[in-house]
Formats: sequence, structure tokens, C-alpha cells
Amino acid sequence: MNVDWLFFLEISLAGLGTGGLYALTGLAFVIIYKATRVVNLAIGDMLMIGAYLFFAFSAGLGLPLWISVPAALLGVAALGALIERTMIRPMLGESPISSFMVTVGLSSILVGLVELIWTADQRRLPEFLPTTPIQIGEAFLPPKIFYGFWIAVSLIALVLLTFRFWRGGIALRATASDQAAAYSMGINVPRVFSLSWCFAALIAGVAGIVVGTIGGLSSTMGVFGLSVLVVVIFGGLDSVLGALVGGLFVGLIEAWAGTYLGGEYKLLATFSLLVLILLVRPYGLFGTHEIERL
Repeated sequence: MNVDWLFFLEISLAGLGTGGLYALTGLAFVIIYKATRVVNLAIGDMLMIGAYLFFAFSAGLGLPLWISVPAALLGVAALGALIERTMIRPMLGESPISSFMVTVGLSSILVGLVELIWTADQRRLPEFLPTTPIQIGEAFLPPKIFYGFWIAVSLIALVLLTFRFWRGGIALRATASDQAAAYSMGINVPRVFSLSWCFAALIAGVAGIVVGTIGGLSSTMGVFGLSVLVVVIFGGLDSVLGALVGGLFVGLIEAWAGTYLGGEYKLLATFSLLVLILLVRPYGLFGTHEIERL
């Protein structure tokens, strides 16, 4: 069988572009898990809220891009803080499954709010990314995926630098490593919990704006979070490196399966990978052995 290597390269590049967005959203998931040990199943719906807030400010109110994007991100970050304070903090000390079920309910609440405010109809975000096709060698890549990938890479680099040098990022890392030690060093751990949810919601908001620009808006955007869940389980729930590697790998798997087997096989391939990694290495490629699993 002859293989069209140019076509294979094009779909692989597109898969890596999508994988960059998976990695970005997976990073938001890992930040929450490392700081609070909460498995946030609603991460895809927080991504959706960021996209709809951007739609409300840009298309609804007609605000320029330089106002709409920061306003949407501030809104979704505030939502993250509200969720942590009203739903997650009261669950401290409870079993992991209880906190997990809270995020399951939160997911349904966010979907319901979107459908009440904007209905379930599909919508388009205003175009703000360049539309000129991107050529890499002889391969062509959709421009939205190309620029979305570099937005994701830039934000991931910014997040990692923030964790390395900003005092709040250092406090997040210290709390993630050992909450008791963080308390003893004078770190306000509840405030760090809130910061982690704000930070993760903001990251998810950026991913949501890019995903919405590529595929449009709908109340089913939260399905994106299911692939992200596979990403973080594949890489390790508490591993930043795992989220980055897992995101790129899952993006490639989905691109190959969707192209060569059919679009209906994308989720099948993704969740087959999930089952395989759980059977072979339940804590993920880079996760620690001691993490609790549901």
C-alpha cells in the first residue's frame, strides 16, 4: 500500500496543533489537582464559559478585541474563584469522590447556564486570527490551528516561567509539594487554593477562545474536556510534563484515527488509549505512584 507521506505530514501537523490546545487545558487541570487534589471534571465547561464570555463582549457588546479578551479572561478567573470558595473549599477533608461529584454537578450547571443565556444554538466567534494558509515545506496547515498552537505554546511557557519566578507561583508549587510544610512556612494555603482555581480558569478561558474560534461555539464544547481528561490520565494527574506530552500525543492519535478510520473513531481511539494506560500504568507516564485515583 502506497502511503501519501505529504498528506500524513499535514494531518500530523494538524494533530500537533490540536494537541497544543489539549496540553494547555491539561495544564489547567493539573494546576488544580496539584494544589487541591480535586479531579475537576468541569474543566471543559470552564473552557466553554471563557469562549462564551468572549462572544458576549465582542459580538454582543461590540467591544474591540483588546478589551474583549481581557474582560472574558477576568470573568472566567472570577468564576474560578467563586467555584473554589463556594463549592470546593467546603469539601476540604471529605473523600475525593465527594469533591469529584461536585465537579460533575458543576459541569451540568455550567452547561445549563449557557443554554439559558445563549440557547443551545451554534454560534461563531468574530474572526481575529489570520486566514492566510500556512505552508511548512510542501505541507499546508489550517491557519487557525497553526496560530492556536503557538498561542498555546506561548501561554504554557509563560505559566512555567510564572511558576518558577513569581511568589504566587512558588507558593503554588510549595503547596502542591506538601500542604503541611507550606502551612508551617507561613503560606496562606486556602488563598493558594483560590489562586490555583483562578489561574486554571484563566488558562482554560484562553483555550476556550481559541477552540471556539476554530470550531465555533455550542453548549457541547465541554466534550473537549473528555479528551483533556485522557491527556492528564495518560501523562499523570499531577505531572505538568505529562500534560504537555500527553496533549501532543492524544492530538496525534485523534488526527490519525479521524483521518484514516473516520471521524466517529476519534473518541473511540482516545478512550481506548485511556483504558490501555490505566491497565499498564495506572498513575500515568510521569505521575507519582502515591496519587489517589477514582
